[in-house]
Amino acid sequence: MYQSAEIITNYAPTSSLSVEEVRAVRHWNDRLFSFTITRPPSFRFRSGEFVMVGLSEEDRPLLRAYSIASPAWAEELEFLSIKIDDGPLTSRLQNIGPGDSLYLGRKPTGTLVADALRPGKRLFLFGSGTGLAPFMSLVRDPDIYDRFEQIVLVHCVRNISDLAYRADLENRLLDDPLVHGQANVQLHYVPTVTREAFHTMGRIGTLVEKGVLFDLIPGARSLDPALDRIMLCGSMAMIRDLSQMLLSQGFEEGSNARPADFVIERAFVG
Repeated sequence: MYQSAEIITNYAPTSSLSVEEVRAVRHWNDRLFSFTITRPPSFRFRSGEFVMVGLSEEDRPLLRAYSIASPAWAEELEFLSIKIDDGPLTSRLQNIGPGDSLYLGRKPTGTLVADALRPGKRLFLFGSGTGLAPFMSLVRDPDIYDRFEQIVLVHCVRNISDLAYRADLENRLLDDPLVHGQANVQLHYVPTVTREAFHTMGRIGTLVEKGVLFDLIPGARSLDPALDRIMLCGSMAMIRDLSQMLLSQGFEEGSNARPADFVIERAFVG
């Protein structure tokens, strides 16, 4: 999901929440941070889903939906967030530290999951900004490598410092013994920047339309509905434009109820 604006709810009953401990916080730059929290033993989710996370405000939970960046097998839950100085939640959340407590929803959900796609050969993960989060969950899950021969993760940001997890992805998850062997062969990472000089520049739609993307990965010359499956997560403009392009090329949008060729997280797209 894209987290460029505060989409807040404080109406969830506390019975639908658990209280978890912050284990670690990483500040990528002055606009972006990630954090990990404890995972309840009963908490189950599919890699790519989102859940409500928040803090207490005047004895009520102040909550926001966050995609889970850790894979379904992980012992802790990881999240990626922007910093909004005047945001009701992130203005406070960016100051958390190890030992602090957060609310966690008990019911994860979402459509950025492998089960919402038909079988295919290649999986393209198109993300902008913090839309990278659910894809970090997916590429660290062994199941995705069993479903697809090739995984292409394209992450578009404004500035180079916004490329969270860049080193891990460039090294094809070298420090992850569970998936590194498969990722080393099957995962292709394409970072692209729009506001600074970088080896790949431009929005995702531009890279696809001009064919630049296909010069950077082996075997692909264009997007093909017969072979390719696609997930989109990021700004509403990016999702809108790429969805229209895919539909015009014969791709069908899927869902949990009806798997198809590409999926977006409609819960956050206006």
